[in-house]
Amino acid sequence: MRSAFPLPLLLLGSLTGLTAAGPRCKPDQDTIAKCVDLDLLYCNDVSYNKTFYPNLLDQKSREVVEFSSEYILLSVIHNLLQGECNPDLRFLGCSILAPRCDAGRVMRPCRHVCESLRKSCQPAFDGIDMAWPYFLDCDRFFVSEEEGCYNPLEKLRGNIDENEETPSNVPSSFIQFTHHSYPQMVRVLKKTASRCSHIAKTYSIGRSFDGKDLLVIEFSNRPGQHELLEPEFKYIGNIHGNEVTGKEMLIYLAQYLCSEYLLGNPRIQTLINTTRIHLLPSMNPDGYDVAAAEGAGYNGWTSGRQNSQNLDLNRNFPDLTSEYYQLANTRGVRTDHIPIPEYYWWGKVAPETKAIMKWMKTIPFVLSASLHGGDLVVSYPFDFSKHPLEEKMFSPTPDEKMFRLLSRAYANVHPMMMDKSENRCGGNFLKRGSIINGADWYSFTGGMSDFNYLHTNCFEITVELGCVKFPPEEALYTLWQHNKESLLNFMEMVHRGIKGTVTDKFGKPIKNARILVRGIRHDITTAADGDYWRLLPPGTHIVIAQAPGYTKMIKKVTIPLRMKRAGRVDFILHPLDLHPKKFMRGPRRNGYKRHDPLEDFDPHAENNGDFVGERRKPVHDGGKPWWWSYFTSLNHHKPTWLLKYH
Repeated sequence: MRSAFPLPLLLLGSLTGLTAAGPRCKPDQDTIAKCVDLDLLYCNDVSYNKTFYPNLLDQKSREVVEFSSEYILLSVIHNLLQGECNPDLRFLGCSILAPRCDAGRVMRPCRHVCESLRKSCQPAFDGIDMAWPYFLDCDRFFVSEEEGCYNPLEKLRGNIDENEETPSNVPSSFIQFTHHSYPQMVRVLKKTASRCSHIAKTYSIGRSFDGKDLLVIEFSNRPGQHELLEPEFKYIGNIHGNEVTGKEMLIYLAQYLCSEYLLGNPRIQTLINTTRIHLLPSMNPDGYDVAAAEGAGYNGWTSGRQNSQNLDLNRNFPDLTSEYYQLANTRGVRTDHIPIPEYYWWGKVAPETKAIMKWMKTIPFVLSASLHGGDLVVSYPFDFSKHPLEEKMFSPTPDEKMFRLLSRAYANVHPMMMDKSENRCGGNFLKRGSIINGADWYSFTGGMSDFNYLHTNCFEITVELGCVKFPPEEALYTLWQHNKESLLNFMEMVHRGIKGTVTDKFGKPIKNARILVRGIRHDITTAADGDYWRLLPPGTHIVIAQAPGYTKMIKKVTIPLRMKRAGRVDFILHPLDLHPKKFMRGPRRNGYKRHDPLEDFDPHAENNGDFVGERRKPVHDGGKPWWWSYFTSLNHHKPTWLLKYH
């Protein structure tokens, strides 16, 4: 039977060096230390390059460390915990196994960093019945700031060098149209959120494979919380690391929204006061670093495209489109909110992909766009052809008319997309109005836009911002001028269609009630507070609200052609007078009760790793957890300090 948490064979081979290591007394580190080069493979990316022996576990040489259980654990911890707390735990462990040495002085890691990480990562250890490693004892091996500690995770936080600070003569409201490194991006976003703290905040949705925060800046009149009937919107840039224009546009957009709100721009104030806006400038910061190392103008077509695992993030989402085509042929079966197939989790799922899916599960997004580069066009779902052997085939969703309106909202106000010159970038899309159905352009599976539409309520389009993936710095201001109005106009489209609440006769909200539109075979569901948003084109629609155990309610709705604000349509459902057993016999449609691993995590918690709901049951009966065989089958020594119950 396949393990739920498979370890790569390459890593298993390293387990042959396990020893019966266990708790030791730490040596007296007050003596002068001899700094030596840090040459441990799994610690070669920490923020320092000198260490000393014996280390804080009294291991006297590099060879002893490499054959220790503690070091082997650090080499496989990412796989054991399914990417949670990576690489934080490895960096923390390296600060003990390969302590920092500066000018003959031993530097101890900070206790508060250890305590904070233990609080956020302990649930992940609990989930696999593993004890917190003894060598990460926060009281024993870590010290306070008063004792001169350092932060072993400083490399992950986007700290800014002094020479990267904004020149003092530059006004705080001034947008610098430059390329931003990861640390510079973090600084700009946090500075912007601080400047507009009453309407903005930053938060991380998770980490890249190399441990960089996937940092979001949010704008709302009440940042940090979902408000009843206020739609949620997101922009995502830099999915492919070498396609950098979208990243810069979102950094500029964040600064623009903040400045214009403070200046009293009525359009921006209305937008932020009625919408919760989330901007993720870089989904692939690791790939960006690879592309940026080559520099603008020198970057190849693929250098830095993938993440650090060599995965294309826009091919890494579950393929729900194939399942949709199968379901669509069966009458009466739902073709929306398709669950993630279990086999998907058997393959490689990038931490960046998983972070996006957790994010989407937590926030009821209504509308989204992902920003790419390499052409000049707006594409919309489906991206995978309805005939799998056809590389180009028009493959519309049930919401084809709405997706065309959304795509035009971006393209029609973009001066270059509307440029009639045959020689312009993306000239082959002129006759189509610079919009195209994704599969009619070229077909691929695992895309983020299809996943948004088929797994959640969110409608997402893909915007190709230009034929040059990594434009020179002098082109960035012009690109901003071309895209600013389009970015704003598309955000305002989140208010098209209808919105409302679904409640019972006592006013209690009904979560996950279905909103059906006759003639469009794609339902959306209500959020936790019973509110919903249904993007719809102008015209007359028959809208139905229904929920298990309640009567359905039908309303006729007319949306005027020039209406730019969602019409309010509320539903009050009454309970069915059915015998419980009769009601319980209802079929589970499409097997939608499948377990979704994303339900085991709270993706929007500050630590981005808390388990919620039902966890794995701890082992109390003397049995060993599933991973124990990996640490014992190749060597007779048993690191019992890993066992939570023994």
